[in-house]
Amino acid sequence: MATRLRLAPVLIVVTRRPWLFLLVAMGCTFLVAARGGSGNPTAGFEKVELTDGDFQVQSPFNVPESQRFQYRNGVRTFWVHRNDKPFNTATHTNPRSEVRLRGHDYSSGVWQFEGYGYIPSGTSGASVMQIHNQEGAAHSTVLMLHVYNGVLRFYSGAEVEPDIYNRWFRLNVVHNVRTSTVTVYVDGKHKFGTSVTPSDSYYFKFGVYMQHHDQSSCMESRWTNVTLYSKH
Repeated sequence: MATRLRLAPVLIVVTRRPWLFLLVAMGCTFLVAARGGSGNPTAGFEKVELTDGDFQVQSPFNVPESQRFQYRNGVRTFWVHRNDKPFNTATHTNPRSEVRLRGHDYSSGVWQFEGYGYIPSGTSGASVMQIHNQEGAAHSTVLMLHVYNGVLRFYSGAEVEPDIYNRWFRLNVVHNVRTSTVTVYVDGKHKFGTSVTPSDSYYFKFGVYMQHHDQSSCMESRWTNVTLYSKH
């Protein structure tokens, strides 16, 4: 059982039960239970050790990083504006504030991203999580999870999770390189799966990356307890 606490602002406490955690903010305590399901997508996987240096932030080049990214008490908050610049002067890609998990590119086995995410209402037209191919690949990604008007989607297509706004959710994304498949779980429930086009190597990203339609003027996502798992 989880215990209610009153602690310093914005503290995440994970309980012994994998589907419960505490969000403590502004002197208030909220016991957050992931909706439905008690499965564990990470069963049989080995945890990959991550260091702070593995979380490489990419944000608009023309403003200080602190104006588009914040890391406080274990929570990473990302936001961009629709008219922001790309993350460097050599690219013409859309604005982003996101983390590229570096040092853990992979080309074989089964890999899994896990994170607890929060998307505030109003955010639309943004990718919040990606599996990216190696630089120079014919296709940039094998998976992107976009948010459009409160719905989490596979790119701009299939619905993955409705009513994603204003709640913490547990996201697990599994990529089987041998079978070229991806599977998405939300709060422990299987929500989506598909075959993908194989590439030479892959890595994970999360945050906000503006897409090409239905963008809000400001896009934001928050993440905590991001973990990678693998098995071979």
